[in-house]
Amino acid sequence: MRQRVLTLTIYGLSGLIGLAAFAYPFFLPITPVAAISSEVTPPNTPLLTMVLIVLCLVVLLIEVQGQTVSAKVVAALGLLVAATSILRFVETAVPGPAGFSPVFVPILLAGYVFGARFGFLMGTLTLLTSALVTGGVGPWLPYQMFAAGWVGLTAGWLPHPQRPAAVLTLLLLFGFVWGMAYGLVLNLYFWPFIIGDPAMSWAAATGWRESLSSYAAFYLATSLYWDLTRAAGNVLLLLVVALPTIRALARFRDRFRFDVQGVH
Repeated sequence: MRQRVLTLTIYGLSGLIGLAAFAYPFFLPITPVAAISSEVTPPNTPLLTMVLIVLCLVVLLIEVQGQTVSAKVVAALGLLVAATSILRFVETAVPGPAGFSPVFVPILLAGYVFGARFGFLMGTLTLLTSALVTGGVGPWLPYQMFAAGWVGLTAGWLPHPQRPAAVLTLLLLFGFVWGMAYGLVLNLYFWPFIIGDPAMSWAAATGWRESLSSYAAFYLATSLYWDLTRAAGNVLLLLVVALPTIRALARFRDRFRFDVQGVH
C-alpha cells in the first residue's frame, strides 16, 4: 500500500511540474527587454528534462521493487518504448504529411490496456528515446514528453465497454481529440515568447479575452493544419490496428495476472 501511495505521489508531482512548466511563462513580467529579445523558448528546459527523467526512473525503480509481475510489466514497457521509437525513426527517414506521427497510437493503446501509470511512462520515455535516436533533442523535448505522457495517462482513464464497436468508437474519438489537443497544448511553451504580429502576440494582449483571441489567431495561422493531419492520421491508424493490437496486448497483460483465492 505504501509503495502504491508513493508511486501515485510521484505521478502527481510530475503532473504538477508539467502544468507549472507550461503555465509559468504567462506569469513572467513583460519588459521592454523581453519584447525585443529573439529568445522564443523557456531558458530552463535542460533542468526540466532532467527532472522529468529522474521522476520516471524513480517510478520505475519503485515498480521493480514490487511483485515479480511488476518487473515483467516494466520489461514489456521497455520493449514497447523501443518498438515505438523505431516508428519515429521511420517517420523521420520517410516523412509523411505535416503533423502526422505514428507514435501516438501505440502510446494511446498501451495506456488503454495497461493503465494510466503505464501509459504515462510509455509516453514520456518514448518521446525521450525517439528524440535521442532521431537527433530531435531541443528545448521542446520536455514539453513533448509531458504532453505524450498525458496522452497515455488519460487513455488509462477511459472506460472499457464490452462491445468491440463501442471500444473502437471511443478510441477513434479519443485519438482525434488528442491529435488536436497535443498541438494546442504544446504551443503554449513558446507562444508567450514570440514577438510579431500584435494580433497573435500574448505580449500585446491587455486582458484574458484578448489573450484568448490572440492565441486563437496564432493557432489558426500556424497549427490548425498540422493538428488536423495528426488527428486524421490517428483515426486512420486506429481504424486499422486498434482492435487487433488491444487483443494482443491484453493477452500479454493477462499472462502476468493472477487472483488470490482465500482458503476456507
